[in-house]
Amino acid sequence: MKAGPERDLLQRYVKRLAGIAPSLGFSPVEWKELDEGRSKRMEERRAEEARAILAATPKGAWLTVLDERGAAFSSEQWAAEIGKARGISIPAYAVVIGGPDGIDPSLRAAARSVVCFGAMTWPHQLVRVMAGEQIYRALTILAGHPYHRA
Repeated sequence: MKAGPERDLLQRYVKRLAGIAPSLGFSPVEWKELDEGRSKRMEERRAEEARAILAATPKGAWLTVLDERGAAFSSEQWAAEIGKARGISIPAYAVVIGGPDGIDPSLRAAARSVVCFGAMTWPHQLVRVMAGEQIYRALTILAGHPYHRA
């Protein structure tokens, strides 16, 4: 992610997550960015990206894919899912933002949940910030922290 306001805002949520996650029994939050696939055909690029994402996902993780065709969770519903993963001793909760060509069907099939941030298409820089904020919000909900006032 290039330097700029989106990166600065994401870093704010990453810092907040680092402060709250351990107190709730979550492992440290990691953000990984992978290169786009290099194949000329879209299907091959998506398959390459899927393989790279699955290779980078911690073993045994609860895999959540962000996709415009996914379920529209409320913040409370996403918090409940993250809490469920923790409650059944899943070692990590991984959130995937697909590449510009979308999500490969194999990656979607490997996911335990597919979530959308609405029907609109969002730039990756904003999706990273939105995901960071919503994960932070979910942890504050689980902690009973007053950040979430719904």
